[in-house]
Amino acid sequence: MILLDSNYDRGLGSSHTANASQMWRQAEATSWRKPTSVQRRSPSRRRQALQVLRASPHPMSITAIAEQLDVHPNTVRYHLDSLLGDSVVERVQRRSHNAQGRPPLLFRAVPQMNRGGMRHYRFLAEILIKALAADQHPRDKALAAGRECGNNLAATPEIELESPPDLINHDEAIDRLVDVLDELGFAPARMEFDGKPDGEPQIYHRHCPFLELAENHTNLICQLHLGLIQGVLEAWRAPISAERLDAFVAPDLCLLHLKQTSSNK
Repeated sequence: MILLDSNYDRGLGSSHTANASQMWRQAEATSWRKPTSVQRRSPSRRRQALQVLRASPHPMSITAIAEQLDVHPNTVRYHLDSLLGDSVVERVQRRSHNAQGRPPLLFRAVPQMNRGGMRHYRFLAEILIKALAADQHPRDKALAAGRECGNNLAATPEIELESPPDLINHDEAIDRLVDVLDELGFAPARMEFDGKPDGEPQIYHRHCPFLELAENHTNLICQLHLGLIQGVLEAWRAPISAERLDAFVAPDLCLLHLKQTSSNK
């Protein structure tokens, strides 16, 4: 909770009353109007309460917000609880030098972008993938980008090996890789094929967290994925390498081919 001096109401508050903030509030005030009977369904009361607070140069009480929206204070209180939970609104308790008793609780919008708003990460990913596809060597770039990301990922506390890399053996490396792929959402499992002459394992994936992108840009997304795995294994100095990733060998299956590179026990 933030305490404000009573001088706040006389224009001596924080620096967020600068010109840019004033213009922003004016835009909010212009965009919001007291809802008519037709408008009451859209936007939502929750959004309307937030717009009222954003448009106000000073913190507001529940009663003041209710009057602006022409609703019962309990309705405002309900939506404020939700907005407080999303950290887009904060409580402000004003210090009063004259009044006796407990000062009223006031509320104001947190000056930030709406972190609960709509996201379009897939659209952004499509833009970046198309830019990568226009490169002269897109598959090489995708593999290198994935490998660098894998190197960085392997250094995070969640992925970093508990034992020194040189001590990890073939089976431990595969089991740990399966754990990492599972944490990333690939629904992996280790498979050993008795009929394979070299006896080297494969890891199958039953899910792809990049599914829609992988369906439309298979060569690039799967190269990124392969590079990611290679980067993790390289950072671990694991005695295996990721040789190939076969995408969609079945509608619900991709196969990662591994190869033993040293004889760590």
